[in-house]
Amino acid sequence: MIKKYILLTLFSSTIALSQTSDNILTLQDAVEMAIEKNISIKQSELNLLNSEISKSDAIGNFLPRVSASANHQWNIGRGINITTNVIEDITTSFSSMSAGVGLDVYNGFRNVYQLHRANLEILSSQFQLDDMKDDIKLLVANSYLQIMFNSEILKVQKSQLEITKLEFERTKDLIESGTFSPRQIFEIEANLASQEQSVVQAENNFRNAKLSLAQLLLIDDFESFDIAYEDFSVPFSDILTKTPKEILEKSLTFRNDIKLAETNISIAEKDIQISKSQLQPTVSSFYQWNTRISYLDNTPSFEDQFDLNKGQGYGLALNIPIFQGKQIRNNVERSKVNLDRLQNQYEQEKLNLENSINQAYNDLKGAIKLYEASNKTLESLKNAFEDASDRFLLGSVSSFDFIQSKQRYESSVSENIRAKFDYIFKLKVLEFYFGLPLSIPQSN
Repeated sequence: MIKKYILLTLFSSTIALSQTSDNILTLQDAVEMAIEKNISIKQSELNLLNSEISKSDAIGNFLPRVSASANHQWNIGRGINITTNVIEDITTSFSSMSAGVGLDVYNGFRNVYQLHRANLEILSSQFQLDDMKDDIKLLVANSYLQIMFNSEILKVQKSQLEITKLEFERTKDLIESGTFSPRQIFEIEANLASQEQSVVQAENNFRNAKLSLAQLLLIDDFESFDIAYEDFSVPFSDILTKTPKEILEKSLTFRNDIKLAETNISIAEKDIQISKSQLQPTVSSFYQWNTRISYLDNTPSFEDQFDLNKGQGYGLALNIPIFQGKQIRNNVERSKVNLDRLQNQYEQEKLNLENSINQAYNDLKGAIKLYEASNKTLESLKNAFEDASDRFLLGSVSSFDFIQSKQRYESSVSENIRAKFDYIFKLKVLEFYFGLPLSIPQSN
């Protein structure tokens, strides 16, 4: 009877924690919610928006500069009437208006370089945003699997508690029938108390796992949501048929942190070109128009003065930088130093990625071996426990030996679950480096 109950409670893949919440999140739901609500991602999105505004500035540098002004003035006393050029002792008033247009003709291609830089800055901001999203995806996947892991552990602990209660009642019956000594009940009672404590600890771990995911998703009440406890199998993957070098080569083609480092190098190269352009002569064109009106007696009408007094001018302006206290040349040198620094950072990013892939590869191989060994241990201890259960019912083993066998088996069940989830997460990490999407493997 005990053995049948064990098989039903510990190995049924259909048992799951009850889900009382209507807000059930799949892994994809959780990832999307985290990306949507994460404050750091929102900040990065604002950085991207700011980069797009900077591009608008760069485009504006190609457009002409247009300005206009107007002035009205009163003069009291003797003065020259600026319209009649006669010295008079009167109060005069006059107005003037002007407008001008300026356009850069040549400035060492600085405007072109600044536009190129603005486009690269948008790419850099986008790569930074996507890299942050990648980090969030892994964090959410880990927290999501932690909930699933702790739910499995809690499920096992509750099952084992029910088994222990059944053992307790069965032992009392055997004591009453005279098959067991009354002292046998003490071991079972102690085991029952220990099992209840384990359930409390498992419930606490499960709540903490949910709280951790809720914090990532910025959910105030972590009791208001639950995850989709769907049955899933240990996935098959051919990722280990790839060498770490092959995974690295593939990863270098799409990883956002690598693309970010590459783009920052291109930006630094543009900064050098922009700095050097300041050493070049600049040529600008201009056009100016103006007119004036005096408000005296016997003067022409406003319209006539507006037309008669108008003037205009246009031309080209040449500016040649000769010496600025080494400021411009030092800016060029600073830009070169920054380029060297970013090139070193790029090499460091590639080295970090290579180390991470090698570590993830070795971690996965170790997790596979541990999971396979855990399966063997679980099967052996399961058989040993079933044998101990049969002999315990016959009275051929003491309650102490029976409980020892049961505890070893219970421990192997928990370790097997831990090994399974550890293997799944490390597999998903390595697949993520290879460009495969994060997903929970579903059972057939």
